[in-house]
Amino acid sequence: MELAYYSQLAVRLVNTEEPARGTDTLTSLDAVRDLFGPSRHAARRATEADVARLRAVRARLRAVFEAAGEGDELRAVDLLNALLMEFPVSPQISGHDHRDGEGHPQWHLHIAEAPVNAGAGYAASACMGLAVHLTDHGLDRLGICQAAPCQNAYLDTSTNRSRRYCSDRCATRANVAAYRARKRLESGRTAPAAQDTAERTVR
Repeated sequence: MELAYYSQLAVRLVNTEEPARGTDTLTSLDAVRDLFGPSRHAARRATEADVARLRAVRARLRAVFEAAGEGDELRAVDLLNALLMEFPVSPQISGHDHRDGEGHPQWHLHIAEAPVNAGAGYAASACMGLAVHLTDHGLDRLGICQAAPCQNAYLDTSTNRSRRYCSDRCATRANVAAYRARKRLESGRTAPAAQDTAERTVR
């Protein structure tokens, strides 16, 4: 498992809440277990207490994405460093399920599960993954969707660092809204001009 995978854990956790819409899907033990995805063993260790633990981490991770989206590099890094200190990781070299053409293991770094509790383990993996993504690709690769009222977090993997939305759906919605706004503005400008022409004709 590549370390880059873990950055998606941070995105997945942050996006369990949509503040502008007042929705929150992280409300039960089943929701916590769903967060872990294919990591079934870690999910089995989860308890009801992990709901509150992960909600607290979620708020702090969102603050990292928001600071990054605002271009406040120092604040984003400080916030993420604080999380890394609180939720340290134990990296291990692993080669399971990864073989080359000759059957030899393809060694890679893997984050070992935290022994404290499932929530701490998830937080450690998510924060480490986000830190790797930030240092490998730059802070401007972290963002908050600009399509109101979405505000989902995303990782920009575009080649030209141009991503502004969390999904194609939000990009389309924002483009349609911008188009309609332009049309309304144009209509507002042409209406007085037409009225003025009509008045001059009457005179």
